[in-house]
Amino acid sequence: MTDIFEIETLILGLLLIVSIVAVIVRRFRIPYTVGLVLAGLALSFRPPIEIELTPELILAILLPPLVFEAAFHLNIDKLRRNVGTILLLAIPGVILTMLITGGIVSYGAGLPLGAALIFGALISATDPVSVVGIFRRIGAPKRLEVMLEGESLFNDGTAIVLFGIALGALGTGQFSVVQGAIDFLIIAGGGILVGLLLGVIAIPLLARIDDHLVETTLTTVLAFGSYLVAEELHVSGVLAVVIAGLIAGNIGRREMSPTTRIAVLNFWEYVAFLANSVIFLVIGLQVDLPALVEDWQPILWAIVAVLVSRAVGIYGLSRLGRSIPSNWRHVMWWGGLRGAIALALALSVPLSMGEERSTLLHMAFGVVLFTLLIQGLSMEGLVRRLGLVTQSEEQSDYEIRRARALAARSGHEHMQRMYSDGLISLHTWERMQPILRDRSEALAKAVQELLQSSPGLEADEVLSARKEELRAQRDILAKLRRDGVLTDVAFEHLVAEVDAAMELDPDVWPSGLLDFGTNARIEKLLMVVIQDRDLNSVATALTQRNIPSTIIKSTGGFLAQSNHTLLIGLVEEMLSVAVSAIKEAAKERVEFVSALPGTEPVPIAEAVTVQGATVFVFDVERYEAI
Repeated sequence: MTDIFEIETLILGLLLIVSIVAVIVRRFRIPYTVGLVLAGLALSFRPPIEIELTPELILAILLPPLVFEAAFHLNIDKLRRNVGTILLLAIPGVILTMLITGGIVSYGAGLPLGAALIFGALISATDPVSVVGIFRRIGAPKRLEVMLEGESLFNDGTAIVLFGIALGALGTGQFSVVQGAIDFLIIAGGGILVGLLLGVIAIPLLARIDDHLVETTLTTVLAFGSYLVAEELHVSGVLAVVIAGLIAGNIGRREMSPTTRIAVLNFWEYVAFLANSVIFLVIGLQVDLPALVEDWQPILWAIVAVLVSRAVGIYGLSRLGRSIPSNWRHVMWWGGLRGAIALALALSVPLSMGEERSTLLHMAFGVVLFTLLIQGLSMEGLVRRLGLVTQSEEQSDYEIRRARALAARSGHEHMQRMYSDGLISLHTWERMQPILRDRSEALAKAVQELLQSSPGLEADEVLSARKEELRAQRDILAKLRRDGVLTDVAFEHLVAEVDAAMELDPDVWPSGLLDFGTNARIEKLLMVVIQDRDLNSVATALTQRNIPSTIIKSTGGFLAQSNHTLLIGLVEEMLSVAVSAIKEAAKERVEFVSALPGTEPVPIAEAVTVQGATVFVFDVERYEAI
């Protein structure tokens, strides 16, 4: 019982540290992984804690969620367009990195060649999490982001396969290039086949089940199960997880409901967050900082080796694939950060290696520390200096005007509170209030004028406001369920509408909402006939997706019930979105014909199935706004 209590206390302490680090890095706008490294360093000042971490535990528990989450989010279409360059960097590039890094550290740090090659393999896996976060924040080219993510995803698998081969060669004392190549093909190819097979098996299950808890559980089984099955077959578990994650994220996700998709994405984001955090903090608990300082020479050689090998791969191999701008190569070289995968592999080095294991661990942590603190923190400046991200004069002017307006309004409201609290006199307030009000209104008007003259800025603000409005809707629905106003069934139905709207790609939003300063396009006209009882649901589902409609009320003859005709003008890209919304909101049902108007319904021998909605689609050749 005491051991369990100590373990639970340690886990809760680590989770508390993770939460504190997350709050601090958000406050100071630094990458989360950098904060974790610093926290790990701080933990290293305390006496080392004896935690028995076997290689199997590290690789089987911590790696699958990191790899699966990354693969689940990667767009396979964008990946396919850059697959040549990515595979060059992820396979020949990793082999080159292992050989060059191993050779340099063997020569400079005096490590045996076998141990040096093990280090070259484990450190060759890149982890651009913090770089990608910076890219998304400042708006770097999307293709560059995809290339870094795709390379990282596949070189993880390659590095781990090479790591296993290098460990095996060290254990047996024999290594054959031919046999190594055969082993690599068998292990990597087998892992890919296992992931493909299990991913294909999982797709029908995800399509038939509409329960976010069950589907989240199935993705968990797929992630860890694909790894375990592959390892049992002695092939690459990580590559199996990569392929399974790509299939689940690009095919299986399309079969999920909007609510399930959001639940699954949030779950895997959290699990990867925990796994990433645990790896960095556990290394801090195990590393002896004085010993780390003593190994400064091997660490320095390791940093030099990693930079040199990365340069050879990027500036050499990237020229063989699809053409990329030269300044992108600088970013890809400097953006080759090392992180959780390298640390996990370092921790999984067998204890039987003795002092060499400690040296490898210190070198890995030193390289990770350098790449995250030096390369990671300087990345934004490099990207801006290379001209990959430029802020327009309009954007700069907008930021300044909005800040002035917000500051003026805040000052006005503060003085009003002081007057209300009796801290300033009526005479002073009456003199200051018109001046503060006029200044606040003038600055707000300046912001409005700039937005009206800059369609792009206005579109960005509308998109942001729309997301916030949908989040507010979701919050109030959750509150209504907690208060007992909504049943679980009603809550799930309503929140699915909100989630569908939140997931809608802005690229296909109605032109009337986003095409500021231009004439809206209408390419399709939908005429939708629905029953009266479906009107509210259909109208709400369309409104949530920003699709306006005109209602024409009529009286049905067959069932003697009111029905309605909706007229909807759309751009072509929104057609499938509108039809999907109508299909979800207007349900089929069984109706009975009344014997006479005003009497009770009389069942007939064969029940009448009323379709949820009848949709007619017309092409629009010309229209005029009146």
